[in-house]
Amino acid sequence: MAGIEPEEQLKELGSALSGIEQVLDLDGMRRDIAELREQSADPDLWSDQERAQSVTRRLSYLESELGRVESLRQRLDDTATLYEMAREMDDADTRTEADEELASLHKAVQQLEVRTLMSGEYDAREALVTINAQAGGVDAADWAEQLQRMYLRWAERHGYPTEVYETSYAEEAGIKSTTFTVKAPYAYGTLRGEHGTHRLVRISPFDNQGRRQTSFAGLDVVPVVEQSDHVDIDESDLRVDVYRSSGPGGQGVNTTDSAVRITHIPTGIVVSCQNERSQLQNKATALNVLQAKLLERKRQQEADELSKLRGEGTTSWGTQIRNYVLHPYQIVKDLRTGVEAGNPSAVLDGDIDEFIEAEIRWLRQQESV
Repeated sequence: MAGIEPEEQLKELGSALSGIEQVLDLDGMRRDIAELREQSADPDLWSDQERAQSVTRRLSYLESELGRVESLRQRLDDTATLYEMAREMDDADTRTEADEELASLHKAVQQLEVRTLMSGEYDAREALVTINAQAGGVDAADWAEQLQRMYLRWAERHGYPTEVYETSYAEEAGIKSTTFTVKAPYAYGTLRGEHGTHRLVRISPFDNQGRRQTSFAGLDVVPVVEQSDHVDIDESDLRVDVYRSSGPGGQGVNTTDSAVRITHIPTGIVVSCQNERSQLQNKATALNVLQAKLLERKRQQEADELSKLRGEGTTSWGTQIRNYVLHPYQIVKDLRTGVEAGNPSAVLDGDIDEFIEAEIRWLRQQESV
């Protein structure tokens, strides 16, 4: 918006924020917050731990979202006042401060606008994330573990609770696979564009000749199931195996045969859970994971069928989506949106918001074609 007077820029940002406020339905948010506060004050709520945590997470999210919008509106008003003061006093320092705040507001409004693009059927759900090491041997296993850390750090940066259901450790280093949830509203809508293959290029720390190695890890993101979802699962279609939990060692490792692996024979989908102490609890959690994966499979089949009826080619995001190059130069580049970052260390430490926001816009564009 270079060349446009600050007052006009503030007016345009105010108009954009008004549109966002309308889409988000702030009055509806306030009603939901009041209702959730009433529920959270009920002492009987905590007799059902799962429901209580769901209520408090939802309340915290809505309060944060509402505060974010109201804060932006206040900042717009304050910045307009700063420009008036700078003009009246002919103060260069105040003008510089106002210009810096205006640039910050542009970015903040754009980030908030991304939230309004998440209007899919399951976008408001929590996310179930599975990472699998693919081609690349021990480097791929190490890469899968780095990706797990990246997403857990991203969630931590945003204050989103996570729970790791299962991690299968590789023999030499890294992990074969892991499954975890991101327990925040709109986590699925936020992360679903991360679904696909992530490619790493680096000098292998496991190669004594110091050669460059390319390795791959696959990321699968599905929405967490809710009580309103219904997917028929025939018990006779399941093979349930019980095994001893694996881990890198330490007192926290579960040494009893309580970990559960469930294979859904008709589809070949395999899910596991080992984080609970009880075999029954692990089985219940694994069944929830299976139901989520079957629900997503059903949704994808319906979308593919609709595409065929429309005469469209089937689209899949389960292909290579992003390159992380650490040698001979350093860059992370998304193959769909073109977004690049020259600091892979920051990206691998969870600084991936720029990629996520761009792919949310990209997905919305693809779906509206």
